[in-house]
Amino acid sequence: MTKKYDFLVIGSGIAGMSFALKVARHGSVALICKTTLEEANTALAQGGVASVTNLEVDDFDKHIHDTMVAGDFLSDPEAVRKVVTEAPGQIRQLIEWGVNFDKKEDGSFDLHREGGHSEFRILHHADNTGFEIQESLIAAVRANPDIDVYENHFAIEIITQHHLGKVVTRRTPDITCYGAYVLNPEGGVDTFLAKVTLMATGGVGAVYQTTTNPLVATGDGIAMVYRAKGTVQDMEFIQFHPTALFHPGDRPSFLITEAMRGYGAILRNRRGERFMEKYDSRLELAPRDVVARAIDSEMKLHGDDHVYLDVTHKDPDETRRHFPNIYKKCLSLGIDITKDYIPVAPAAHYLCGGIKVDGNGESSIKRLYAVGECSCTGLHGGNRLASNSLIEAVVYADAAAKHAIGEVGHLSFRTDVPEWNDEGTRHPEEMVLITQSIREVNQIMGTYVGIVRSNLRLDRAWNRLDILYEETEKLFKCSKASREICELRNIINVGYLIMRQAKERKESRGLHYTLDYPPAQ
Repeated sequence: MTKKYDFLVIGSGIAGMSFALKVARHGSVALICKTTLEEANTALAQGGVASVTNLEVDDFDKHIHDTMVAGDFLSDPEAVRKVVTEAPGQIRQLIEWGVNFDKKEDGSFDLHREGGHSEFRILHHADNTGFEIQESLIAAVRANPDIDVYENHFAIEIITQHHLGKVVTRRTPDITCYGAYVLNPEGGVDTFLAKVTLMATGGVGAVYQTTTNPLVATGDGIAMVYRAKGTVQDMEFIQFHPTALFHPGDRPSFLITEAMRGYGAILRNRRGERFMEKYDSRLELAPRDVVARAIDSEMKLHGDDHVYLDVTHKDPDETRRHFPNIYKKCLSLGIDITKDYIPVAPAAHYLCGGIKVDGNGESSIKRLYAVGECSCTGLHGGNRLASNSLIEAVVYADAAAKHAIGEVGHLSFRTDVPEWNDEGTRHPEEMVLITQSIREVNQIMGTYVGIVRSNLRLDRAWNRLDILYEETEKLFKCSKASREICELRNIINVGYLIMRQAKERKESRGLHYTLDYPPAQ
């Protein structure tokens, strides 16, 4: 079946939904959601949204400086200034959509401070800010009659000249997106034609075994754009959150927000010893890459599988008030955080690279935009400053919406796009092979392409992944389209991109730390 929309939005987190809400007045909108609107990485973001609001002590230059330092000065200064200066306006937009940020008795925002920030500038809603934003945007989207929501639909490929029988290479100057092939819940593949397509598919955490991301975060948009010969950049910069709750068997891992360290929590090893002073003068408030490597080092030094986060010295009532969901989750596991240490370990958390875009959110493929975690705006550079991601998503969704609205009136639908061709294919007889291959990718990435890397580890990962790539491509060509086979294909593509770009960076910089190129002392 063929469907036509002015705007096709693939992904339903804060980036995709805010874009959809802004363009809906200017044309028809299809919002493609892999599972349900509720299941997005946005909903798991506990910490908050970074924005300069307290002008008595804070200003744009401080926020810009903190972002550049965290990014190891690899960030694009124009992207940084854009996000920081436009953040307050987008905060007002979120509030108009119904987002409730916590406030003090005097009506001012109750601001948190997180690692890498020089001031208190994190707006939050208790310790579940992302959930509050997601719920507010879902309500706004469902109430909008101009947005058609397609839940449990899975985008397989974006449609380009390649599907019209033309040869497309990375040197083709005018690769153009005309929509996407989308797997529907009945197992058929629909053709969604669009004048403008937005990729907002989120991150890649599920490429790793241990991750804080929902398991839908398989890098689908990045893989689709890469296969369509689009530009993908900075994939080596994978941020591992230092403090995911250590509870073997949980996938995803429950996140212990950075705000808890800003609140005064102390990291201790299994012997109860505080250790951050050995690694950085900023102690627990050092940027995430520093803290994650310190924890990784401490675990390897003692042969441990976790460390502890200690907040027992803080006022119990205040702790329960600030972190009600963390308190409840830990208590369900027999851990009273006001009395007991919290077992934590690093977990894959955020991708700083992705689909390369310009200031308008446009990718290298015409008529295709990308926003949110799947995009690479240049804001994060080598490492994301805490709580900069949610605000980046809405700032660039706004930029992409404004630009796309100006373009859509001059564009038309492509009429010669063929239907998805699955003639001669069949359903894989052994789904266990796909499941096992996904586990193998997870193991390869966690073992060889984690927090600390080396040429030897990357080469081993490369060789092992190459075998899985060949097997999967053969299976895909003879199989009916399914979410399982497509996700396997996508995580292999993403794993390859992370490895390749890690191998190309001959230095330790930001989140990419390699034993073969140790940083200068």
